[in-house]
Amino acid sequence: MQTNNHLHRIAPEKVIRGEKAWLEAKTLIPSICQKPLLLGRSKCTKEIRNILSSELNLIGLNVIQEELEYDCCEIDLKRIYSIAKYSSCDAIIACGGGKVLDSGKLIANRLNLPSITIPLSASTCAGWTALANIYSTKGAFIKDEVLDKCPRLLVFDYNFVREAPKRTLASGIADALAKWYEASISSIKSNDALVQQAVQMARILRDQLLIDSKEALKNPDSLAWIKVAEGCSLTAGLIGGIGGDKCRTAGAHAVHNGLTQLNFKEKSLHGELVGFGILVQLTIEELLTKNQLALQARKQLIQLLLDLDLPTNIQSLGLSSTKKQDLEKACIFACKIDSEIHNLPFRVNKNILMKALLDSNKLDLILNKQRNLIQDKG
Repeated sequence: MQTNNHLHRIAPEKVIRGEKAWLEAKTLIPSICQKPLLLGRSKCTKEIRNILSSELNLIGLNVIQEELEYDCCEIDLKRIYSIAKYSSCDAIIACGGGKVLDSGKLIANRLNLPSITIPLSASTCAGWTALANIYSTKGAFIKDEVLDKCPRLLVFDYNFVREAPKRTLASGIADALAKWYEASISSIKSNDALVQQAVQMARILRDQLLIDSKEALKNPDSLAWIKVAEGCSLTAGLIGGIGGDKCRTAGAHAVHNGLTQLNFKEKSLHGELVGFGILVQLTIEELLTKNQLALQARKQLIQLLLDLDLPTNIQSLGLSSTKKQDLEKACIFACKIDSEIHNLPFRVNKNILMKALLDSNKLDLILNKQRNLIQDKG
């Protein structure tokens, strides 16, 4: 019998998705706010943010635009918080990638204002969730923060998201795949029906991504693209909302958090690190349980990640010059007492994680070499 109560923050109050989602959203936003702060960051998205701001001003809103300087970082959060409070803003509209969306939700939560999320890529499910990750000015993961509620409105306009680089969708696919690989093992002993149902949703999402991902990246005008983009941005968030902590993160995200502590030759996206983290998690399972299914799953996943041009080893992550002691620091961080890695059903310490990280890297290099030989013969 279940004796504990569980508080679920399952979904945004309203979700508008489709080819012209923004047109419908414009009719709803005035009922939410009159003086929103529109938050963004990337120079690549500035033009679209200017358009959205102008259109909202034309229908009578007084929009204040601000930009982040860093990832979701306390320096930015405090600065934007002060601007929004001083300007008497009545909502935060976050328009951009995952870290922009997290920043907007966090600021709105701290000001007790409604948040509106407008994803401009399908790289994460941040537009959906009542959760935000906080980073340092250098992009190192610090902690996550649970929010009081999900966004008031999520606007998933296909035309906006299609404009994002293909790399962001590929990264989102890796991040969404982690829902299955993490939830299925971290909740293995759970008898909670909602958790079990969320895990099955994660399995279906994984299967959908395995089937449609390559076509989605090739053809952004296809049905496959819609299924994959919505799976990464919407379904993945719903799974976490229904399943709670047990269906959010485990080994893969812990590896991500540890690796962000390192200096990259070229900065990796969130999902790129998580994808490699899945490989490491599967290696841990194989090492500690001798489960050969984990090895087969790892081989299958490496092939998919390579097909999507995603990093599968330390070298392709941009960490080829990283020293062993730096990797050890990443492993120590990933195994902190409050780390998600302890959601796994077996004990993991920094030494086991370090071995798994290096072993995973070796297997990938072997498979990559075999793949190149086959392609050369072809």
